[in-house]
Amino acid sequence: MPLQVISTTAVEGFTPWKKGKVRDIYDLGDRLLIVATDRLSAFDVVLPDGIPDKGKVLTQVSAFWFNRLGHIVKHHLVSTASEAFPEPFRLRPDLFAGRSMLVKKTTPLVVECVVRGYITGSGWHDYRRSGAICGIALPAGLQESQPLPEPLFTPTTKADVGVHDESMTFGQVENLVGTSLAKQLRDISIRLYREGAAYAETRGILIADTKFEFGLDDDGMLVWIDEVLTPDSSRFWPLDSYRSGASQPSFDKQFVRDYLVSLHWDKRPPGPALPQNVINTTAQKYRDALRLLTGLSL
Repeated sequence: MPLQVISTTAVEGFTPWKKGKVRDIYDLGDRLLIVATDRLSAFDVVLPDGIPDKGKVLTQVSAFWFNRLGHIVKHHLVSTASEAFPEPFRLRPDLFAGRSMLVKKTTPLVVECVVRGYITGSGWHDYRRSGAICGIALPAGLQESQPLPEPLFTPTTKADVGVHDESMTFGQVENLVGTSLAKQLRDISIRLYREGAAYAETRGILIADTKFEFGLDDDGMLVWIDEVLTPDSSRFWPLDSYRSGASQPSFDKQFVRDYLVSLHWDKRPPGPALPQNVINTTAQKYRDALRLLTGLSL
């Protein structure tokens, strides 16, 4: 019997305050309930088929990292225990248990803080064309999937569902949030990446790149929010098969992207249906990432 896929949530008396590409967010006053569904987006399009248990993996991996790296910057996580959720959410464990985070409310910053540790994906295409990534010049002769000399902070806009994120220069981030806060975003993002990647490598995973999001609390203090170093927000490569000079197998949704690239699809909605073998393989990759990083299984 196929595993259940939770693609949307609903509960009596509440409607989602906001629906993202993956998450349904419920406004509870001074707190939010962020529910990671099993929806999958690729190329900024939500696909018609979800990935079983994907939302549970994202939530549990994020909670792991918030707890492990919380000494670097304050985060918004309050609890992932469904018993801590208000009614009626705690009365629907079939929908909310294991995939939901009760968090403190913040004012999100409209910047996605991307950090790249390896030259891959759009960064590789950019480098081959211009010798730079997002306008940051790099030495000649780098190979695909090679470690960068230093992690790069390459922020993007935070686009709405169905709209592509656009690269931003550091100067544009400064203009948007101010010089002091822009430097905080850059320095904290790079430190989170360095410490997270160093730990993940001891668990057999290379984190090629990732993105972080932040908000401000009522006192104007920076707060780490959203998801953290997950297979959705990062490229995870198996250490034991890593070789520079070529693309890498991965534990993340790159497997789905590779399938979609093989189709004649213009990357506009609606997205194509996924074959069952692609769904099953992707689900297993997500579960493997959780097990390797945390030692836990669903």
